[in-house]
Amino acid sequence: MAKYKKKRARELKHDKFRDTTMLLADRMADRVSGRGRQILYILLAVVVVAAAGYGIYRWWHKKSQEAEAAMGRAIAIARAEINPNPPATSKDPVFPTEEARAQRTIEEFQKVAAKYGDPYRSEAKLFIARSLLVTDHDKGVAELQSLSTGSGETAVLAKFALAQAKESDGKLDEAAALYSEIAKMNAKIVSAESANLRLAKVYEKQGKNKEAADLLFNLVSAARAAKDKDGKPIPESAASRDATQELLKLDPERHKQLPAPPPADLSL
Repeated sequence: MAKYKKKRARELKHDKFRDTTMLLADRMADRVSGRGRQILYILLAVVVVAAAGYGIYRWWHKKSQEAEAAMGRAIAIARAEINPNPPATSKDPVFPTEEARAQRTIEEFQKVAAKYGDPYRSEAKLFIARSLLVTDHDKGVAELQSLSTGSGETAVLAKFALAQAKESDGKLDEAAALYSEIAKMNAKIVSAESANLRLAKVYEKQGKNKEAADLLFNLVSAARAAKDKDGKPIPESAASRDATQELLKLDPERHKQLPAPPPADLSL
């Protein structure tokens, strides 16, 4: 009898646990069912947001492809051949004069700037400004000046183009100041080596041969001494090789003092 009572007590305890569990489950089910419509709306909202996000991504991707294609067409115009007597079978754009090509380039990039946002708009404006140097020089210089005051790669490129324009115009002091600024930036898009090479050539035009030789010598020496993170020599850049040849013409004796270049095949 005592054994039966203990067994029954365990069964009752088990039933109580089961009942309590079921009660809690039922209560939670009631709470969820009371918010069923709210949860459904939330799920629908998630689906809508996801679909909208995907739609925006597809739209952005499509617009990017369109913009890149438009930029490609405009760049092809900017780089087109100039030939007063183009062959009749030519499939590529050909222009009789530089002015005609520049005008068409401006028109093509204006379409890009009007239709697409950055970075395409800013890049298009840079191409427009450079082409204006041919069709309306003063306006082109003003546009480059405006673009060079911003930030980012387009601003650096605009400043470099402006420096080149000043150099071509014979405004060598202004060109030198701009090249110096770019060299200090040491941006990837226009390296310090490239800017210093142009600065050295401006010094030559100014008759500052010693300053030019010093700059070229230091440029090449630094390039030849440069090493990567593993301590291996870094191949010379095109700017460094050009600076070597420029120094040879300007000051052969100083050229002889340059350190030896890194091995031609650095993989050995």
